[in-house]
Amino acid sequence: MGFVSFVGRVLFASIFLLSAYQEFSEFGSDGGPAAKSLKPKLDLFIKQVSANIGMGVPHIDIKTVIASTMFLKAFGGLLFIISSSFGAFLLLVYLAFITPVVHDFYNYEMESQQFVQLFTQFSQSVACFGALLFFLGMKNSIPRRHSKRRAAKAKTT
Repeated sequence: MGFVSFVGRVLFASIFLLSAYQEFSEFGSDGGPAAKSLKPKLDLFIKQVSANIGMGVPHIDIKTVIASTMFLKAFGGLLFIISSSFGAFLLLVYLAFITPVVHDFYNYEMESQQFVQLFTQFSQSVACFGALLFFLGMKNSIPRRHSKRRAAKAKTT
């Protein structure tokens, strides 16, 4: 059972690790293609949040956002492979913040092809989020193993 669990964690984390590696290899002085595709979506998201809360949101450098997401995916994925709850938490943080920005299906008409593609990708991210929550729940519900040594009994005379 331990080997199968390890392989499952490696396969699940490979989604995040390969994505982080691709962004890292394409990261240039401008942040690479990830920055170019994320910038308009992030600007629109910030504009909508600012309008809804009635306050301005400070400027966020897109290269910092891309570097932060690379770190969360890579470090979280590596820690997740070794069955770390902290790694799962880092991946949860990544998905919670990036999913509504990147997969902004709510900005398109329901009949459009963009809506269908973005909603499908959004659903996949939500499924990964749920899988991470399930992992954390199962990890915390399994009792810790205690050593098999028994405590020495006190001698009675």
